[in-house]
Amino acid sequence: MGVFVLLPLVLPLTAWPVARLAEQRLHPRTATWLLTVTAAVLGLCSTVCLALLMVVGTAQLPGNPLPDGWSDDEVREAVPYDEIAGQAAIPALLAVVSGCGRLLWRHHRVRRRAERSLAGLPRRTVAVLPDTTPYAYALPDRGRDHGRGRARGRVVVSTGMLSRLTSGERRALFAHERAHLTERHHRFLLLVQLAARANPFLRPLRTAVSYTVERWADEEAAGVVRSRRTVARAIGRAALIAGAAPGVGPGVGPGAALAGFATPGPVPRRVAALLHPAPTAHAWPSLFTAVGVAVWTAAAGTAISALSSANSAVTLFLVLKAATPL
Repeated sequence: MGVFVLLPLVLPLTAWPVARLAEQRLHPRTATWLLTVTAAVLGLCSTVCLALLMVVGTAQLPGNPLPDGWSDDEVREAVPYDEIAGQAAIPALLAVVSGCGRLLWRHHRVRRRAERSLAGLPRRTVAVLPDTTPYAYALPDRGRDHGRGRARGRVVVSTGMLSRLTSGERRALFAHERAHLTERHHRFLLLVQLAARANPFLRPLRTAVSYTVERWADEEAAGVVRSRRTVARAIGRAALIAGAAPGVGPGVGPGAALAGFATPGPVPRRVAALLHPAPTAHAWPSLFTAVGVAVWTAAAGTAISALSSANSAVTLFLVLKAATPL
């Protein structure tokens, strides 16, 4: 395997430039897909290589249940720095599995808590809760398919939020949250969060996607309301309302792990983007621009990571097969 087994652990660094430039220069939909796919592939590849290293490290431990041949010198020679890398991979992989497990459990718990808060309410696409605390978020349905282009879940909003918005701003709020549901933004968020748990080098991509999904929903809302300024004003007002409420801040409330209206992402940047012309939906950057170079650098790093992890997996399989007594 050589150094190929170690490359996927550091190749996420090649995606750092695109994490910043894509959210600024690409359409939010394009940036979200690009960054999410890149993060998912890089996170999976680094986890696979950690697992391969852990196999070699576990085989060196006394009393392990693996075949004795797996600790032979021929197997260990396939891994660079086998003693250090193999044994370090054991706690590292356990930390990855534990972190991803805790994330999934917290995500499930938040959704269950949000669903319980709606128990007994009519089954409608909008749920208005009599709560003075200002918040609004999108609650996706579990496993329900409502057809292409239709919202798949419910928009949950408090009376404390609605009472402080004008009619146009309320339309912008509902259009924004419906966009989250229709485009299934919670899946993008969950994927990049898992990837960041698998490899800490992917955290900039997680931050970028948290912003681009909000920008994506902002653009969809602007298309529905037909006024970018109204959406910008609604976002700014909602952020001020949520920030001024006692005990309420970014990420706090029943929808903390779900796509929301006012809190996720840098609000001033979202407002500023809406005060400019709409981005071109199908524009792809030229290679001779900064964002073009960043995109192709990330693509090359992702491809090399996938090839390296595949090569390492096949190589270790053949080595272990040869070392396993019949």
